[in-house]
Amino acid sequence: MNTQTSTAASTTRQGGNGSHLDYSSLNDGRNERASSDVARQPRQQAQRYTQATLTPPVDVVEDSSGITLYADLPGVPKDKLKLQVEADTLTIEAEAALNLPEGLQSSHTEVGLARFHRVFTLSKELDTENVSAELTQGVLKLRIPKAAHAQPRRISISAG
Repeated sequence: MNTQTSTAASTTRQGGNGSHLDYSSLNDGRNERASSDVARQPRQQAQRYTQATLTPPVDVVEDSSGITLYADLPGVPKDKLKLQVEADTLTIEAEAALNLPEGLQSSHTEVGLARFHRVFTLSKELDTENVSAELTQGVLKLRIPKAAHAQPRRISISAG
């Protein structure tokens, strides 16, 4: 899956205002000098990734009782996921944990530890007090029901 394409599509779909990673600013080292610069590459790339965050691709499904948000967070364990609702803002922050088998050490890492960040503005029709979340195999499922005043209801008619 092309992360850059998916992220742009999901941001447009959702009107999200989350931060994004500028892929044009990354350098995979192919343009670096092959001599002494090679030794500095891992440190330089690590510095680039320490502040960078990825915008996870998100799908939002709405039904009559609320919305369900699905966010792709590969490699993120439950203890590295932070969900916060403040006023009408939902923030998703996460960090992937890529564990190496015991006794092995990475000699070159391009992926690094991915950090995810996404922010959504929520409608006043949603009940932010009753949000539920589930993380299964790298997919976050977040359910936000509609508030009672926004639920569809039947109006009875009295005979006059």
